[in-house]
Amino acid sequence: MRIAPVADVKARLSAYLQQCETEGPVVITRNGKAAAVLLAPMNDEDLESLLLARSPRFRALLAKSRESIQAGKGLSSRDFWKAVAHRHRGRVDPKQISQPGGPSQSAPAHASPRRGRGSADVR
Repeated sequence: MRIAPVADVKARLSAYLQQCETEGPVVITRNGKAAAVLLAPMNDEDLESLLLARSPRFRALLAKSRESIQAGKGLSSRDFWKAVAHRHRGRVDPKQISQPGGPSQSAPAHASPRRGRGSADVR
């Protein structure tokens, strides 16, 4: 990991991009204090995880979902996948979808099996 001032990173961005791909993250400072991190994702899944981990909207959705499940307002895994199949008008067969964790897992009742407005597919 390297630490570099923003002015240097601006002047040599290409070199820093290459360096973060080979040597790891670069902490970018402004006035001597950490302001950002330049990080090369390993793959699309890594990028998606990084973006979701920092999303206040996604964190709020997870918190709401956890509260709902703890309050017993969840769907069984089977019912969730039925809802997914219904939403996709038969294009998805729930029996063909891998269900990690088995039927004892539940999804929150308010969780929609479709993408919400403004969500992005990061692939």
